[in-house]
Amino acid sequence: MATFVIATHNVGKLKELERILAPLHIRAVTADLEEVEETGTTFEENAFLKADAACRQTGMPAVADDSGLMVDVLNGEPGIYSARYAGENATDADRIQKLLDHLKGVPRERRTAKFVCAICCVFPNGEKITVRGECPGIIADAPQGTGGFGYDPIFLVNGKSFGELDPIEKDKISHRGIALRQLAKELEKMKENFSC
Repeated sequence: MATFVIATHNVGKLKELERILAPLHIRAVTADLEEVEETGTTFEENAFLKADAACRQTGMPAVADDSGLMVDVLNGEPGIYSARYAGENATDADRIQKLLDHLKGVPRERRTAKFVCAICCVFPNGEKITVRGECPGIIADAPQGTGGFGYDPIFLVNGKSFGELDPIEKDKISHRGIALRQLAKELEKMKENFSC
């Protein structure tokens, strides 16, 4: 089984990555990594910055993702600033409330949005893989469900929020699940870079 370091401090994201990478015979581990400033202007750039730094610090293949919510009527906000949307030390509830406040009075048909996830895997030999997954949905008027993390309770797909789905259901349709399945296909082509 190969061991990849996961460049994240987000516990919810780590659990999701561990769950989805396990069937690929990849053990996901964390390390005490230096915080990386996300100076990129795209999800892909920020994912690369984090994965590259983790690979250099540990000497191991590293996987990082950058993901967020893009709301059409808000011109793609909060986008790459999703985690910092309500300020540096805000909670998930704070971020959700700020987004709902910005959408007050916006009718359901105009509350279209998408979750985006870019994943980058960097190898010690300098090779890298970058993939992207997107999941379209609608922003609810109020949180629904207690599962997931981040904006999950207000992101609706087929009438149910990500916060109402069990993890396996969510992985099948989520932006991160889609991106990780693409990553799996790319890793298959690069098996010589790591031992499975």
